Amino acid sequence: MTTWTQVYDPAGSALLSALLAGIPLIALFYMLAVRRAKGHHAALVAVVLSAALAIGVWGMPVGIAVNSFLFGAAFGLFPIIWIVVTAVWVYNMTVESGEFEHLKQSLASLTDDRRLQAIFIAFAFGAFLEGTAGFGTPVAITAAMLVGLGFKPLYAAGVCLIANTAPVAFGAIGVPIIVAGQVSGFSDMTISAIVGRQLPFMSVIVPLWLCILMCGFKRAMEVLPAIAVAGICFAGSQFLFSNFPGPTLPDIMSALITLVGLIILLRVWKPSRIWRFENEDEAGTSSASAEKISTSVVLRAWTPYIILAVMVFLWGLPQFKDGFLNKIPGAVLSFGWPGLDGLVVKTAPIVAADSKYGARFVFNWLSAGGTAILLAGLLSVRFMPGYTFGKAFRCFARTVVQLRFPIVTIAMILGLAYLMNYSGMSSTLGIAFTMTGGLFPLFAPLLGWLGVFLTGSDTSSNALFCGMQRNTAEVVGMYPELAVAANSSGGVTGKMISPQSISVATAATNMVGQEGNLFRFALPHSLAMTVCICVLTWLQSGPLRWMLP
Repeated sequence: MTTWTQVYDPAGSALLSALLAGIPLIALFYMLAVRRAKGHHAALVAVVLSAALAIGVWGMPVGIAVNSFLFGAAFGLFPIIWIVVTAVWVYNMTVESGEFEHLKQSLASLTDDRRLQAIFIAFAFGAFLEGTAGFGTPVAITAAMLVGLGFKPLYAAGVCLIANTAPVAFGAIGVPIIVAGQVSGFSDMTISAIVGRQLPFMSVIVPLWLCILMCGFKRAMEVLPAIAVAGICFAGSQFLFSNFPGPTLPDIMSALITLVGLIILLRVWKPSRIWRFENEDEAGTSSASAEKISTSVVLRAWTPYIILAVMVFLWGLPQFKDGFLNKIPGAVLSFGWPGLDGLVVKTAPIVAADSKYGARFVFNWLSAGGTAILLAGLLSVRFMPGYTFGKAFRCFARTVVQLRFPIVTIAMILGLAYLMNYSGMSSTLGIAFTMTGGLFPLFAPLLGWLGVFLTGSDTSSNALFCGMQRNTAEVVGMYPELAVAANSSGGVTGKMISPQSISVATAATNMVGQEGNLFRFALPHSLAMTVCICVLTWLQSGPLRWMLP
């Protein structure tokens, strides 16, 4: 088949072309934030507009446009949807078996306070899951857990989305940083060290941010010791592990150290007043009144999540994943996507010399994160009294039905992202940022933010823009390693408003159809955090240059 070369300035003006390329994203914002449309409705509008622009303005052949969308949709189904479905299934099984009630009681024995529960689960435990699995797993599991504990669904989803920021750059055993290094040609240790000198400033304030969001500044100060312990433990550990061992361990070790620190704190300190949401019954809210259950029952209740954590940790280890699982015959099926692989040509200024844009679909069914969660769920069945494999399989089928709309939404959103990538529309938007010249350090994180909004993944955003970040930084005189790191750091603040992440959160909290409300809830926090990263990057490119390695 005939190849097609990307065009990056179809309107003859970089600014006008960027405005045209932004129409699908503007429509997505409008549908979610203003119209409060359902996620799959908003995604459909954005896909139709993107396809019309790609074919009518960028000149993309119809067949290539269709296949780029289908390629992205397939990636949305696997591995993204595979992770979401299995994660929610494990939670649903714990609810059906009654074990989640014991899990809630065990948390209540530590504290009944909703502020502390949010810090424990959304921030610390969510960071552990981000470090081991990533790709939607933390939000899917922690949001479902908070709803099960009695949180309002909107707050459960919103709190988990906001908490899942600072850990994102080092998620899935450091994959985003490793990809940034591969794409940019810099050492991933250098990028890890720079990101580790940016995100800890955010990590230290996220627990406070969550508490103020839930109950206001005055009530947040009532749990200041817990906020301080969580923020300092996580930020300090994140700095140390990102700068010395490298990008693989910051999330996991920071989360574990934070959890241990909080448990030790609660042995010697308790909040003076227990805080719950306004519509909750205040009777019997003291943690001392929580029903006492035996250690064996507590351990059994947590077993599914302990097994899950161990499995996703193993699956995330390169030595186990690539050295063992992927070497099993038939474990990895890879093929060039028909009608797309090698048919799109990238050209200057995106690449130095014309090169074909590959499109290989990798079906690594055994080493996928969702498979680790599936096996964890099957292993957990034996630890659920009265629960059988038959019930587990029926629960799985019900979970798929429960998630039918998020499945469609995520598939369309990834299809949109890939269509914009292969058409060159994403690159058009990126090129527009290079026009900022000496102000580029302020805007470099916005590229990462945009990339994560588009794809829902800091890894994908780094793959999309880190090469361009290096080239642009070298042109405008910015320290290029900082620009590459800023792409990852800026990307984490876009995670909470990515349609993919919002779809995961609404599915986990039974809020399907309310994606617009959740988007409006998270948007101000995303913008505020993004501004912080932008200002910090600008300062580190100038007066605070001494902070960098």
